[in-house]
Amino acid sequence: MTDLGWLLEDVANSPDGPQVGAFFDFDGTLIDGYSAKVYFTDRLKNRDIGFRELTRTLVESAKVERRGDDITRLMNTAIRALEGRTEDSLAKMGRDLFARKISGMIFPGARALVEAHEAKGHTVVIASSATPPQIAPAAEDLGITHIIATEYEVDDRGVITGKIDGEIKWGQGKANAIREFAAEHGIDLDVSFGYSNGAEDVPMLEAVGRPRPLNPDETLEDLAAEREWPTSRLYQPKSIGPVDAVRSLGAYAGLGFGVAVGVGTALLNGSRRDGANVAAGVGSDLALAAGGVTMNVIGRENLWKARPAVFLFNHQSQLDVLILGALLRQDFTGVAKIEVSKDPMFAPVGYLMDVAYIDRGNSAQARKALKPVVDALQGGRSIAIAPEGTRSPTDRILPFKKGAFHIAMQAGVPLVPIVIRNAGELMRPHAVFMAPGRLDVKVLDPIDTSDWDVKDLDAHVEQVRSLYIDAMASWPRYVEPVDE
Repeated sequence: MTDLGWLLEDVANSPDGPQVGAFFDFDGTLIDGYSAKVYFTDRLKNRDIGFRELTRTLVESAKVERRGDDITRLMNTAIRALEGRTEDSLAKMGRDLFARKISGMIFPGARALVEAHEAKGHTVVIASSATPPQIAPAAEDLGITHIIATEYEVDDRGVITGKIDGEIKWGQGKANAIREFAAEHGIDLDVSFGYSNGAEDVPMLEAVGRPRPLNPDETLEDLAAEREWPTSRLYQPKSIGPVDAVRSLGAYAGLGFGVAVGVGTALLNGSRRDGANVAAGVGSDLALAAGGVTMNVIGRENLWKARPAVFLFNHQSQLDVLILGALLRQDFTGVAKIEVSKDPMFAPVGYLMDVAYIDRGNSAQARKALKPVVDALQGGRSIAIAPEGTRSPTDRILPFKKGAFHIAMQAGVPLVPIVIRNAGELMRPHAVFMAPGRLDVKVLDPIDTSDWDVKDLDAHVEQVRSLYIDAMASWPRYVEPVDE
C-alpha cells in the first residue's frame, strides 16, 4: 500500500502534456461515499420518492451490493424517476447538494492529486456511472473540464424522458467510453493513469498503462495484488465522535466565557472597544484550545505591519470567527450578513465588536451600512471582511466582490490578505461541532492602496484574488497524519 506522497511523485515523474490522460472514478475515489445515496436520501427527506420507486431501488441496490449484479436495472430505475423534470432543475439540485453535502466528502488528497496532474498539463477526466448533475459541481470545484457520465435522454424542451441515452458508464461500458474519449482527444492510453476504488472498474484500469487503484474495496485490492498494481488509500479527516462533540461544547463555553469577560470589561471601563479586545483574544484562544485546534501561521508578522487595515479572508467555515479573533486580537471589527445578527452565539460578539450588518438583498442599505466601517478605519480600527461575499463549500477561491476594496480606498488604508487553507476540513459548512487538528493560515504582505484608481479596480481585485489562488497552489503538499 503506497501513500499520497508516492502518488504525487509518480505523477511528477510522468511525461508532460495533454496526451497523458488521468481518468478518475468519482464515487469512493474522489469523494468519500456515494453521490447517488446523497441524492436519494435528500429526495426521501423531501418526500419526493413514491413507494414503488423506493421498493424497486432498495431491491436493485441489494442485488448490486450483495450479489454483484451490474447496475443496469438500478440505473434504469433511477433515470425513469427523473421523467418530466428539466435539465435546469436537476443542475440546480446538483449545485445545492454539492454545497450542502458532497463538497465535504471530497478527499483532501484527491484534490492534491488532481492538481498534480493539472500541473503536468495532463488531460484530467472524471469517468463515472453517475449522471452529469451528480458530477459537474465537483468537477468545476476541482478544475476538471472533462466528464464521462451516464447520460439521460432529453427532448427538445430540455425535459427528461426517463430513458438512458447511450451506454451506462459502468464496468466495460466505462472502459469503452474512455477508449472513445482517448481517440477523440489524442490521448495515449499506454502512458495514461486510471484511478478507481471498485472491482467493477478493472476494465477501466486495464485500459490504461498506469492503473492506480485508489481506496480499493477488498475485491479490487486482491485483484491488484495479483496484477502487481500499486494501491493507495487517501486520508479522510475523521468524522465527529462523542469526544469531539464534548470538546466543541467546551469551545462554545470558552467563547462564551471570553465574551462575558469582555462585556464585564466594557461595563467597567465604559468602553465597548476594550471589551471587544478582551473578548476577541481571550474567547478565541479558549475556544480553539478547548476544541483541540492548533494554528500554524505563516507570515504572522504581517498582521502588525500596517494598522489600521482591511484584513481580507477566504470564508470556509464558522471557525473563521475564532481564527480572526485569535489572529487580529485587538482593535478590529467586521462586516457580516444581517442574518447572523440574530444568531445567539454571534450576536453578543457582534454587539461588542460593533459589527456592520449588511442586507445583501438591499444594495442601497448595504452602501449606507458601510459608511461606519470607513469611519471605524479612519478612527484607528481595522476591518475583517470576506471578499467572496459568501462561504465557499470547499477551499476553492470564489470570485471577489469589490466592497472591501472600495472601503480600503475610501479610508486610505492597506489591504492584508489572510489565506485560510483547511478550516472547512475541521468544521464543515453548516456543521455544529468541530474536529481537532492543525489549522493552516498564511498572512500575505500588506498591499498599499494609496495610488489605486477606481477605473483600474477590476484589475486590482483580480490581482489580489490571484494571490490567494497562488498561495493555495504553492502550499506544501498535503501530508497525511501519522497514527501515534
